[in-house]
Amino acid sequence: MSFTLFGTLHTLKKIQSSIVRNYAKKDNSSVSMIGGALKKKKVGKVAAAVEKRILPVETDPEKLVNYAMGINIYKTGEELKLKPDNEYPDWLWTLRTGPIPLEELDPNSKQYWRKIRKMGLRRNNKMNSLKRF
Repeated sequence: MSFTLFGTLHTLKKIQSSIVRNYAKKDNSSVSMIGGALKKKKVGKVAAAVEKRILPVETDPEKLVNYAMGINIYKTGEELKLKPDNEYPDWLWTLRTGPIPLEELDPNSKQYWRKIRKMGLRRNNKMNSLKRF
């Protein structure tokens, strides 16, 4: 009797462990309920791995100084040749290329308060990264 009891307990433990292991398993069935009727779902093919294209990078210093590389969007033709600075309009050289300093922003503007918040978040993150455990 002890042998059959042991065998029964062993079988029950196997059944119980398989139920527990499969309790939250995702259902991979391909049947859907649409319009009250069971219909098979169309299972799509796995996309092929896309190869990364390596774009050529110009390393010739002569070309980099005299031409605007990457401006030509056409397959044929050469890159745009840069002109001397005096041939471009004066306002071009006064354009701001970096962020606006906080002192130049109006304190009543949304941009000012966004910048303040961003600076505060960066400061807090920096302080938290310096804390010791």
